[in-house]
Amino acid sequence: MSEVYAARRTRLRERSAAAGAEAALVSRPANVRYLCGAAPRGAVLLLGAADDLGDLLVCPQDPAEAAGGAELVRPDDALRLMSLSAADTDAAVAAVALAEGAGAASLAVEEHHLSVARHRTLRAAAPRLRLADLGCAVEQLRLVKDEEEISCLRIAAEIADQALGELLESILVGRTERHLALELERRLIDHGADGPALPTAVGCGPNAGRARHKPTDRRVEEGDFLCVCLGANYRGYRCEVGRTFVIGTTPADWQIELYELVFAAQRAGREALLPGAAYRDVDRAARHVLDAAGYGEGFGARTGHGVGLEIDEDPRLAPSAMGKLDACVPVTVEPGVHLPGRGGVRIDDTLVVRPEADGGPELLTITTKELLAL
Repeated sequence: MSEVYAARRTRLRERSAAAGAEAALVSRPANVRYLCGAAPRGAVLLLGAADDLGDLLVCPQDPAEAAGGAELVRPDDALRLMSLSAADTDAAVAAVALAEGAGAASLAVEEHHLSVARHRTLRAAAPRLRLADLGCAVEQLRLVKDEEEISCLRIAAEIADQALGELLESILVGRTERHLALELERRLIDHGADGPALPTAVGCGPNAGRARHKPTDRRVEEGDFLCVCLGANYRGYRCEVGRTFVIGTTPADWQIELYELVFAAQRAGREALLPGAAYRDVDRAARHVLDAAGYGEGFGARTGHGVGLEIDEDPRLAPSAMGKLDACVPVTVEPGVHLPGRGGVRIDDTLVVRPEADGGPELLTITTKELLAL
């Protein structure tokens, strides 16, 4: 994989040079990992065009210790490692001083990841160095995934589906939301996940359908809607799946009606995932179904979002989002409706945008979307 990371750094270096910066400093952990294959705690990546600067991963301590036991990518010839003597040293400050010492006149930094205080500290560490904004250049490179990244997401989805499927085979009545969430996270680890991709959300009864609901000690009762949203982190790549079920009895008419509406909205959003589709049009496709049925106020702020090295990344599938989908972009489609005091429905899938010639959107999370009575 070394050549893959080297190619990514080359693309970023070209973008930085085109913007007039001689070197670039990457400090956001997910971006460091994307460009190096690992992000030891507190590490930053310094990219330079000059031979005496090159590509340097600066760590506040030994990289193996900073990685917390995680495997560190073996660097390619173009990437050097530098360990600082004190673990509490700010690697970004050291990297800025190195850039100035190597003769660079300008350095692009990720201002959206730096606090005002830290930005001032960097300026003070290298007063002769002009700091420019790198913007979200790395995030833009991360947007379209290669097949190796998609393979990791596919495995993460399989793990999440396995954990959820096993839970559905157990007795649920009388157990608390908190207990079910902890069991799901344990099952993720058992099936090979590095950990949960996001805090596991389990909501029953009046809590069902709330986005990112934090599990409580409420116990599952017969007749409840039960909403579950979980995700697996596999080799740094994260996906999510969400489903809604009815507990212990035949669903009531209002539950069937609400579920079918959310299912129709989710299907409309999934079918809109084609290369060239505007982000806002995907949101509109799902939102229109619920708006037309009078449930628009219960819909969330967006239909979905991108996933990858972070569980919530670009693109945003929302009414005001600007931009169009590319092939090989993984996203979630997760419409939901919550009715105060009654509960609600959420259905969440992770998919990869594919052209119609390749079969259209690739569904990664395959747990059934049938309204099951458990």
